[in-house]
Amino acid sequence: MAATNTKSVLFVCLGNICRSPIAEAVFRKMATDAGVVDKWRIDSAATSNYEIGKPPDYRGQACMKNHDVPMRHVARQVTKDDFMSFEYILCMDDSNFSELERRANLVKNNQAKIELLGSYDPQKQRIIKDPYYGREEDFEKVYEQCVRCCKAFLEMNS
Repeated sequence: MAATNTKSVLFVCLGNICRSPIAEAVFRKMATDAGVVDKWRIDSAATSNYEIGKPPDYRGQACMKNHDVPMRHVARQVTKDDFMSFEYILCMDDSNFSELERRANLVKNNQAKIELLGSYDPQKQRIIKDPYYGREEDFEKVYEQCVRCCKAFLEMNS
């Protein structure tokens, strides 16, 4: 686990180029604005190996730029160590959740609490849909959902 005073969150989606890097960037900015970013370890990862080493999708980057949210990330896959070192692993949909649960069962010292990021949505939209095959407005919707969910998650964990 991370240091006692440090909390940790890993955001996870299928490829780690759309939803999870948006959630990571949104949460990092919120924690920074709240003056608590130094108390958090924040990252994102993928359940798949499809996009490892790639930057976030250009549409997600444009969306973040429009909202003045800094985004710097290179896609990576979830590792066994992630289950032992992150307090929370927040994923985007039921498929991500099932895959993370399956992998967590293979890790002897699993410490992570695996949840849907959407479970924190005050508007009760549990699933954050993959915008990859969509348009710019789909990335905007992901951003808006991440803002609502990350705000609620941060408030519950501050």
